[in-house]
Amino acid sequence: MIISLVAAIGKGRELGFQGKMPWHLPEDFARFRALTMGHYLVMGKKTFASIGKPLPGRISLVLTSHPQQEEMNMSEEVKYFNSIDALLAFAKESNTRELFVVGGGEIYKLFYPLAKRMYLTHVDYEGEADTFFPDYDLKEWLAFCLDVNYKLPAKRGTHTYSFVSYERISCY
Repeated sequence: MIISLVAAIGKGRELGFQGKMPWHLPEDFARFRALTMGHYLVMGKKTFASIGKPLPGRISLVLTSHPQQEEMNMSEEVKYFNSIDALLAFAKESNTRELFVVGGGEIYKLFYPLAKRMYLTHVDYEGEADTFFPDYDLKEWLAFCLDVNYKLPAKRGTHTYSFVSYERISCY
């Protein structure tokens, strides 16, 4: 099973501020949907709460320290786990090909050492943030797909961005 991290990050690895992303990029949402449709999504309880509902066509695996409190909210689309080991065992038993880790910051840190791929949207943003993507060394990663998209700065709040897909170099 391949573990992949999917994130949009600013120049300083910014992910969010006060539970929200500091930018709005519809193309990033479209890419996220295309990448993750039909797969399992791993996220923390706060990320799931910020989304507000299960995403159509995907199953959310929510990592929380209190899964027993969430059992009444369990459904076919949402499963709760109190450990990485239990979550990974469930995913392996389900024979999933690729597991997508979608946040938040602490969840990315937990899964980073296990990740084989990263699908990152690099956003031309430097600003206020309280949640960050883990520090990573590009010497450990090979960019295998690059798609640079520039937005005209005519609209306020629009940022340039690029989609980059990375694969971990196996000799590390």
